[in-house]
Amino acid sequence: MTEALLGIDIGTSGCKALLIDAQGGVLASSTASYPLSQPRPGWTEQDPALWLAGARKAVAGALEKSGKVDILAVGLSGQMHGLTPLDADLEVLRPAILWNDQRNQAECDAITESAGGLGTLLAHTGNRMLVGYTGGKIAWMKAHESELYGRMRHALNPKDYLRLVLTGAIATEVSDASGTGLFDVRKRQWADDLIAAAGIDRALLPDCFESHEITGRVSASGASLFGLPEGTPVAGGGGDSVIQTIGSGVISPGELQTTIGTAGILAAALDEPIACGDGRIQLFCNVCPDKWHAMGVSLNAGGAMSWFRQVLAQAGNDALGFEDIVAAAEKSPVGARGLLFLPYLNGERCPHPDPQARGAFVGLTARHGLADMSRSVMEGVVHAFYEMYALMGEMGVNGEIIKASGGGVRAPLWRQIQADMFGCDVVTTEGAAEGAAFGAALVAGMGAQVWQDGNEAAGVLRELTRERPNTDTAAPYRRAHDIYRALYPALSSSLAALGHPQLDG
Repeated sequence: MTEALLGIDIGTSGCKALLIDAQGGVLASSTASYPLSQPRPGWTEQDPALWLAGARKAVAGALEKSGKVDILAVGLSGQMHGLTPLDADLEVLRPAILWNDQRNQAECDAITESAGGLGTLLAHTGNRMLVGYTGGKIAWMKAHESELYGRMRHALNPKDYLRLVLTGAIATEVSDASGTGLFDVRKRQWADDLIAAAGIDRALLPDCFESHEITGRVSASGASLFGLPEGTPVAGGGGDSVIQTIGSGVISPGELQTTIGTAGILAAALDEPIACGDGRIQLFCNVCPDKWHAMGVSLNAGGAMSWFRQVLAQAGNDALGFEDIVAAAEKSPVGARGLLFLPYLNGERCPHPDPQARGAFVGLTARHGLADMSRSVMEGVVHAFYEMYALMGEMGVNGEIIKASGGGVRAPLWRQIQADMFGCDVVTTEGAAEGAAFGAALVAGMGAQVWQDGNEAAGVLRELTRERPNTDTAAPYRRAHDIYRALYPALSSSLAALGHPQLDG
């Protein structure tokens, strides 16, 4: 019987379950989709029951495809920052508030003030209290849903709720804890002084472990629900945007990772926690216990492509899929004939922490068509990556190679745009396209001692594709990027004004 490691990722639009062997080869994967709710402008929520149903279906699908396997350990991953509030009976009190929810700016500002200002907050945690972080969501519940807050006894991130149902254990690990905004990433422990100053009950937050540590074992009820052997060890796992780095083989300084999923992520592994300037670049704990993780997150990447497809579908072009839009974009030249796209469709986090930011096509003329608009959307996502890279450069982070991941990597054009704009090779590795579930399986292998450390785990990855930069595109992309970087400062006040209720409804 083949020995296997199981990774389960609770994503925003679906759950993926993935089985790999002890050499890192993918044995089987399965995905189950589910919806999210947007009950008000700027709000995004999800019923945690959907995660459980999706996980059960995905795990069953992966097991069916793989045949009989001996599962050595399970690793968990999931969308970060989401708040799953539970009462004393471990029942969910309300739909989970997700990572891209924008409702809690006032509460984030209040937490920053209670810490003594941005500088003091950064000293406490290494990070801003960004809109979307779990800490601001807890404070929002306290201010706006006081009755539910009074009944809340546990505040869990999405993958940690799955852990509870799977094992009965209430726990988290350092990478997801980093994304609450209430965690001292340098010391790899909860920032108790900040939590007290913010008026948040420390008892709501779970015990925290290193990502590879075994946090529990599949319980009898978990075994019945998920079809897994009772007693199977479950590792801490990691937040999706962090654990994907090891899943792409990014483990050493000089390596960058880009992820084009719903969000867009530029990340780098660090050997030590370094100051992140004004906090626009996030500093998290890596899933490897002796490393850290620098990251910029745009709220709009693959999600911008999905929006564009939906617009085309509403216009009657519902037969156009992802590949069709990419094919159209390939017919447009570098720079999309002078058309730029600002991808701030759901507000923005990095490089501009602004929940009121809005997207825009800038430079439209009568000669622009589907091909130019398609390419502009793809280039706009990479311009956002490159703007984040400038912030990382101020920290001393340099990239010599990009390892690309996420659903967007299946488009060679999107990889080539990155190679051309960054001026370095862009590679994909086996398993990276599987996303965070692959990283979760690797971390499970670390927990089961299949691999002794992150370097050994990352060493099993094999290169699949490589795009090299085209030097002829360097000058036009530099000119376009200089214009792109000037647009948000010039337009931000106008974008905010357009959100006025009299205009936005």
